[in-house]
Amino acid sequence: MRYLCLIYEDEKWWEKATQADMEKGLAEYNAFTDTIKKNGNYIGGEALQPTKTATSVQVRNGRVSTTDGPYVETKEQLGGYYLIKAKDLKEAVQVASRIPGAQNGTVEVRPVMEFDQP
Repeated sequence: MRYLCLIYEDEKWWEKATQADMEKGLAEYNAFTDTIKKNGNYIGGEALQPTKTATSVQVRNGRVSTTDGPYVETKEQLGGYYLIKAKDLKEAVQVASRIPGAQNGTVEVRPVMEFDQP
């Protein structure tokens, strides 16, 4: 099965981090990514720009409206994701628990819907 691991962290940490903190954090993510690539769990993943760069889109009664920034204020923001392969939820949770962001933030694990292709 495929699982999406959504990484929520306080992005203010990255804004306040020293160069050494940032290098350490990036090294931890790179090491984790290398590990799941080697063991076959990795499908994809990316870091996201800060929420201040986001645009929220809504369509109501046929009208498109946009808002700068995130739709809702939260303590933690979506900072990136991994798309992984795992045999079941137990294995997906085990992989997600090793994502560096889980140490100070939250990693949401969601199964990807599989649709039959014609």
